[in-house]
Amino acid sequence: MVEAVLFDFGGVILSSPFEAFAEYEIEVGLPVDTIRKINTTNPDTNAWAKFERREVNPEEFTRLFEGEASALGYEVDANRILEGLHGSLRPSMVKALQRCASRFKTAMLTNNITPMGEQDLDQDVQKVVGIFDVLIQSSIEGCRKPEEKFYEIACERLNVKPENCVFLDDLGINLKPARAMGMSTIKVTDPEDAIKELYEILGFTSD
Repeated sequence: MVEAVLFDFGGVILSSPFEAFAEYEIEVGLPVDTIRKINTTNPDTNAWAKFERREVNPEEFTRLFEGEASALGYEVDANRILEGLHGSLRPSMVKALQRCASRFKTAMLTNNITPMGEQDLDQDVQKVVGIFDVLIQSSIEGCRKPEEKFYEIACERLNVKPENCVFLDDLGINLKPARAMGMSTIKVTDPEDAIKELYEILGFTSD
């Protein structure tokens, strides 16, 4: 029986930063998925992982990330990459979150570089963030998806078992450990398809 619904933020509630990365790659003539390739090279110890755990500051991240890109044969502007992290709200996903929050416990599980409380969020985003019962943020917890501890923290704070949770994320690597723990998982590639799958699991009628 489902008791809680867990949502990734960027790429689920917000548009994916990979959309912005793709635009940057086209603009400067980099091969498709260059940024994704850099991010998935040594994914637990690279600059991106360290930044999301707040083990390095923005200046250190920029130096490390550009160094990692150079080692793979690419020249990138890490500051432009950081600019691409700010997505826009997906109204249909916000509505799905609201429906879930009316009947289930909810949590945001996000790998972020700055805690929500320190970000200059616009009012609409602030309202959406306020819907969640708990926020699990890598920049605060010192661990990140796909580390199992990150999901354990969410379950502990919601007082639920993994098998009673549904988790939505746009990255398969983040879903794999959640599924292994017993969660129902939904990969968000097309938001509307993901919402349909979510509603089927929860027994909601379609909009």
